[in-house]
Amino acid sequence: MNNLQKWGGIAALVEAATYLVGIAIAFTILRPTWELDPVQYVAFLADNQTFMHMWHLLIYVVNGIFLVVLVLGLYERLQGSSPALAQIASAIGLIWAGLVIASGMLIINDLGIVADLYSEDPAQAVTVWLALSAVERGLGGAVELPGGLWILLVSWAALRRGELPRSLNYLGVLVGSAGVVTALPSLGQLGAVFGLGAIVWFIGVGIVMLRDPSNAAIERSESLAPRHKANA
Repeated sequence: MNNLQKWGGIAALVEAATYLVGIAIAFTILRPTWELDPVQYVAFLADNQTFMHMWHLLIYVVNGIFLVVLVLGLYERLQGSSPALAQIASAIGLIWAGLVIASGMLIINDLGIVADLYSEDPAQAVTVWLALSAVERGLGGAVELPGGLWILLVSWAALRRGELPRSLNYLGVLVGSAGVVTALPSLGQLGAVFGLGAIVWFIGVGIVMLRDPSNAAIERSESLAPRHKANA
């Protein structure tokens, strides 16, 4: 099996795992924080800085790094049959990965700033946190346009050439579309559909990439080169 395809499959499963762990922690350990007002929440951040640091490191930085591997793996798989669409999708996917990593690093850095400030001036810490969190949400997923557009284009390219199972591609088109329309304020709630659907899509993509030892898509792209030369 091609190494990039293997690592792409592993990366897809890691993506799903980071989503699942992140959601599980949010709905269990962090569930009580949903009812806190800004002052109480900043106090919680200051008291649990290490835990929040590790949580955000997982769901943003680790997620973003493995997303790069998956983007490149899918590009390799699709470039032979849909080169232009694969290039556009991959560029958007890498932009998404960069935004995810950047937002994670920003959040982790801001945790330290807010925690230090809280010990000196709690009121100012709350003001700073409110301002920083608006930037963090803008970069890190309040609008799922980059991720949705990447999944949509990848699934569309694969659907046109049959590179992935048809049902998986239809799911990707649906999930990707849900992410794209979160750019509209009235449809922002579809971010939940995107997140949950993306978990299933990542798992499906990971299984397919790991179970396909023949690398049919790559072999086809390689076989085109001598044929083109012969026709020339």
